[in-house]
Amino acid sequence: MSCFVMKCGGSTLAALPDAFFADLKKLQESGNIPVIVHGGGPAISGTLEKLGIETEFVNGLRKTNEEVLDVVEMVLAGQINKEIVRKIQLSGAQALGLSGVDGHLIQAQPVANAHEVGLVGDVTNVNASLIEGIVAMGYMPVIAPVGIGADGGQRYNINADTAAGAVASHLGVERMIVVTDVPGIMRVVDGEKVVLPSVTVAQIDEMIASGEIYGGMIPKVRAAVQCIQGRVQEVVIVNGAEPEVLSKALEGAVGTRIVK
Repeated sequence: MSCFVMKCGGSTLAALPDAFFADLKKLQESGNIPVIVHGGGPAISGTLEKLGIETEFVNGLRKTNEEVLDVVEMVLAGQINKEIVRKIQLSGAQALGLSGVDGHLIQAQPVANAHEVGLVGDVTNVNASLIEGIVAMGYMPVIAPVGIGADGGQRYNINADTAAGAVASHLGVERMIVVTDVPGIMRVVDGEKVVLPSVTVAQIDEMIASGEIYGGMIPKVRAAVQCIQGRVQEVVIVNGAEPEVLSKALEGAVGTRIVK
């Protein structure tokens, strides 16, 4: 059994075709088990709005107090996590949903600017043996990025990209796949948009500065770069709607590879 880490936004995953989940099942059956770390920002914002709880972002991080954290945990570890598990199981694959709180899976401490953002965490440790145990049993771990303090008392809201990068690094995975709704990083060549097969982190900074990477692509690319930490050497951005996209990404046949 081997495994790879896949990061996906909650809203992206919900919109993926059945073929995507069939591909997950095929990979699981071949002994290459996906470890999924998911987000859920839009759903959290929607629920906070319904409940009349104000929310704001500071440098891309959601300002989080205990009241907001209750909603974050409810939406991520409850609603979205179980929705993903159901979809995977409907395809005939085996999945097990958990959050970073379970089994001290994702341990965290307050981020450096906690005075501005509140209960947002940086990952200090990942219980990799728990993930490996679930994989060894033949289940696909589906992880919601809520962390727990070293004392086991305080929960933390963790950015999904940060969590995914930390999980991949602690598992010793060199390559991580980020599933989005775009086929990769695009560049205009001779009037046509083409997908760049490979870019470095330095090139990405240059392309953002020059305006070649713009709008909604900037956070996606920055998020992918955030995943390159520890042992993770490269992150592949792919479009989840493409047939057999994960199998192809593992072979290096689709998407954009972002390398250190």
